[in-house]
Amino acid sequence: MALFVCFLLGIANFALHRAVLDSGHPVLAQLGWLFGSFGGRGSLVVEFALLLGSMLLVASGTGSWAWGYGLYSLSNAVSAWLILSRRV
Repeated sequence: MALFVCFLLGIANFALHRAVLDSGHPVLAQLGWLFGSFGGRGSLVVEFALLLGSMLLVASGTGSWAWGYGLYSLSNAVSAWLILSRRV
């Protein structure tokens, strides 16, 4: 069950990540080394590595990583909301 939840959170994280990349927010220009290279694909690779690592650790029996990935997803959601609503 925890593995499935991590997978669903990963889908949500990728959707939020793509929305932020497509927003054209000025903060993305300040992080050009990560977001500018390859049209933002560098940051998506990092996002995938986090998801893959979390899912592998959860699958190996350490379910506490699901809570960690859940907190990471929550911080992503808050950050995306702040960026997309132009509050920062």
